Amino acid sequence: MDFDIKDTKLRKKGKLKIEWAERNMPVLTLIKERFKKRKLLKGLRIAACLHVTSETANLVRTLKEGGAKVTLTASNPLSTQDDVAASLVMDYKIPVFAIKRENDKTYYQHIDAALCIRPNITMDDGADLISTLHLKKKELLDGIIGGTEETTTGVVRLRSMAKKGVLQYPIIAVNDSHTKYLFDNRYGTGQSTIDGILRATNMLLAGSTVVVAGYGWCGRGFALRVKGMGANVIVTEVDPVKTLEAIMDGFRVLPMKEAAPLGDLFVTLTGDINVIDLMHFKRMKTGAIVANSGHFDVEINKKALKKLSKSTRYIRPSVKEYTLKSGKKIYLLAEGRLVNLSSAEGHPACVMDMSFANQSKAALYLKENASYLGKKVYKLPEELDLEIANLKLKCLKIRYDRLTKEQKEYLASWKIGT
Repeated sequence: MDFDIKDTKLRKKGKLKIEWAERNMPVLTLIKERFKKRKLLKGLRIAACLHVTSETANLVRTLKEGGAKVTLTASNPLSTQDDVAASLVMDYKIPVFAIKRENDKTYYQHIDAALCIRPNITMDDGADLISTLHLKKKELLDGIIGGTEETTTGVVRLRSMAKKGVLQYPIIAVNDSHTKYLFDNRYGTGQSTIDGILRATNMLLAGSTVVVAGYGWCGRGFALRVKGMGANVIVTEVDPVKTLEAIMDGFRVLPMKEAAPLGDLFVTLTGDINVIDLMHFKRMKTGAIVANSGHFDVEINKKALKKLSKSTRYIRPSVKEYTLKSGKKIYLLAEGRLVNLSSAEGHPACVMDMSFANQSKAALYLKENASYLGKKVYKLPEELDLEIANLKLKCLKIRYDRLTKEQKEYLASWKIGT
């Protein structure tokens, strides 16, 4: 088995982390048992470009138990848990190509290595696997029946490809499933971003002014939770509807230029480029902390920050201090990469349970339906989304009301009025 990881001796610690995560992923466990019994994915080759974490480990184990041949590579150079990678290779015989803090050259070499199985299905978190296939590995496209995408950022990229007519196979936008984005993006990102920031800085959020860039589901999840910890929250947005939502949720809304002098902590969650730029750094007060919880490290203009600086140093493991030519100091967390995964462990397993249940269901759906799909981006069918929600509630032992026959007839009728 070919693989490239940091150290196989880390396997024991990694296996314990995988087992701990699994106990909080009951829905995925049920799917794994079903897949294993019936070998529903037999014959498939799946290349996955995802964050190499204990939760992801349980996803790729599920795919393998279903009969698929799986390779895994990292979707972010700083998010890999090296001990989990070691356990996947040594204990579960799953090829992994990922090392925490790998450089960009190694990152793309690992993507190429994961594609050596000539996949039928791709699983992406940011669309780097798909873009590599379309730009560098076009000879592999004929063998691919479809792919899945986990993130908002990736879905945006893929919809752009579909609109321009360059997308060469169907994609299931797992991110668009209600049991993914309403929970993973809102509750997962909300909590794990705070976790990453606190592990990196040990700062007190209560009484701090926190500027949240972006009020999508990730942004609102983080804003709500940091407000709950006593922070004064300012939201920046470019969408008028989301701006109104932020106002009606009780947040102060300002342009980033006006928020820049006020913030103690800045967090970007937009999926766009240079959200914090040269003009903003110039206006920030000394001691400002800047972090990103969007998928790529482009939201904070690191080149502009370096240009303004006369020196840099790491003052804590995930905290880089930039001393500006003016003498002011600004602190960048986790090299501007996903702070929740680079400085902490990412989302809790119980929320990734639903996200990865969607991934598993999407793989099976593609196997059974890809021949009927065009080269577009699709949502996972609503009935599968509802099935995952019902499984989660069953695992939580939550009972809820069901519609009576009379209520169903009323909702289906157009004749009954006042």
